[in-house]
Amino acid sequence: MEKEQTKNYDCAVVRCGGYEKEQVKAALKEVIGAIGGLDFVQKGMKIAVKPNLVSFKKPEEAVTTHPMLLEALIEMLLERGADIVIGDSPGGPNSAVMLSRVYAATGMNELEREGVKLNRSLEEKTEDNPEGKQLKRITYTAYLKEADAIIDFCKLKSHGMMGMSAAVKNLYGAIPGLLKPQMHYQFPNEADFADMLIDLNEFLKPRLSICDAVVGMEGNGPLNGRPREVGAIIAAHRSYDCDLVAAELIGRKFDELPTLKAAYDRGLAPKTADELSIYGNIDEFRVPDFEAPPVRGLRFMRKGTVLHFVSSKALAQKPSLNKEKCVGCGECARLCPAKAISMKNKKPVIDRHKCIRCFCCQEFCPKAAMIVHRPLVARALNKMKL
Repeated sequence: MEKEQTKNYDCAVVRCGGYEKEQVKAALKEVIGAIGGLDFVQKGMKIAVKPNLVSFKKPEEAVTTHPMLLEALIEMLLERGADIVIGDSPGGPNSAVMLSRVYAATGMNELEREGVKLNRSLEEKTEDNPEGKQLKRITYTAYLKEADAIIDFCKLKSHGMMGMSAAVKNLYGAIPGLLKPQMHYQFPNEADFADMLIDLNEFLKPRLSICDAVVGMEGNGPLNGRPREVGAIIAAHRSYDCDLVAAELIGRKFDELPTLKAAYDRGLAPKTADELSIYGNIDEFRVPDFEAPPVRGLRFMRKGTVLHFVSSKALAQKPSLNKEKCVGCGECARLCPAKAISMKNKKPVIDRHKCIRCFCCQEFCPKAAMIVHRPLVARALNKMKL
């Protein structure tokens, strides 16, 4: 039975134990209804739905937003007379071949019908962004800003650099193809990179953020971790509110996640989910042993400070090679924005002086051979919560 609603909430979290069609439809209707529904969608509006389609992975691998959730959202939008475009710019080249591979693998092709299309345009646009803290000019995939409203439909995952990938991080997919590694090179520090993501969110201004936390990903995320059942769908009109609740579910606080700290420092979000009005009981969905790499205490400090120097040298996590899994494909070397990886005897060698610890190699390794190594001292400090 649905709870009685007397107001619209800042954020909502509801139970969804699987991806069966009727269960998904009921849960999505409830979670969106709790925050005011889709009243902003008027007949004839063009709605861009931005799922996480980072790679050509099957839905059961828990890398991408599940197509059954997108199907349920599409039905709700079509009922309101919306014209829908679904798209993403996955990791790798911004090409028609890459888009086709990703759409096919992730179950997106089955979603196309009258009133619903997949974005296949490779058009990019660049605009000035004078209000940005890090991004004064933004190059993005054009289809997003051609829409009347954007819906950010993310997947809850661990992330090697940012600690967590959810609503805020999902909009990084607005950056076209191989520009993404360049952004890592431009903003190698976690705090600066987080501010860049906040700039992107403020520029795109999604009207609704939804998080697929039915089955998330823990461990070596965001591509090569393990599926982990969480059993929830989260929705909010602000991506920061969505992420605050998502972080609570996996046991992370705002000061452990650079994006949440950046949003708080800029007056865009509270410190904790306790300051939000929330529909649903967060405690019912907590996964206390969810494995996600903490960023706090490593390179969270900005450059120019003694703490930054010490943490970057002695405490910082770094990519490390599992030689048994490596097949010598060279994808890590090709995508490394700092050109810190060379191939020797069909194995990657990392130049630690050049490495900016952006974890592009870890994120996009097709065999999960690159992992996040955390020094013993850093692991001990994290357990002590220093």
